[in-house]
Amino acid sequence: MEGLATHLLAVFMGFFAIMNPIANTPVFLGLTAGDDAATRRRVATRALFASALIIIVFCAAGKFIFTMFGITLPAFRITGGILVGLVGFHMLQGGENSSVQHPSDEDTESSLQAALDKAISPLAMPILAGPGTIATAMNYASAGTVTEFVVTVSAFVTLCVITWVFFVSGERLVAFIGDNGVKVITRLMGLILAVIGVQMLISGIGGAVSAYAG
Repeated sequence: MEGLATHLLAVFMGFFAIMNPIANTPVFLGLTAGDDAATRRRVATRALFASALIIIVFCAAGKFIFTMFGITLPAFRITGGILVGLVGFHMLQGGENSSVQHPSDEDTESSLQAALDKAISPLAMPILAGPGTIATAMNYASAGTVTEFVVTVSAFVTLCVITWVFFVSGERLVAFIGDNGVKVITRLMGLILAVIGVQMLISGIGGAVSAYAG
């Protein structure tokens, strides 16, 4: 039992290092700048639920999915890097949810849907459950035993709950720093996201070159 607990802790820390809820909280705040507290909570819930679902699927059938579609991890990283980089560029330009003085019901519904869409892309994929996280999950569950699957999924779900708390608690930070502070964070996180995207792109290209050169 002690060995299992130690292994569970090791898997959890591996996921914590790659997903890093502390660093991703400002990113979440930047992506949800302009959203009210209720919408922000819904975005956080949807993003982390989707992330957990993605990791469970790849733990169970990741190698089969990659093989079936002929997908390589470098290609996955390159695509994820492009997506993250584009989101970061948009945030650097000051891209936020558009707002009007007296929105109609249709405008409000459309704005809400646009906000919730961010929970899937780019939050859940590729920021939270990105190539690195998926590769880590597949590695931990590679033994193919029920125990390894349960340990890997349990560790990630626990991290998702902790990350949700970080994201929701970020509302207090928004209230403290005000609108101008949020705009600064949005642009700063846009720069960081753009750099993360480039780094993912470099890693993907490097992996592809190594694979084909070898």
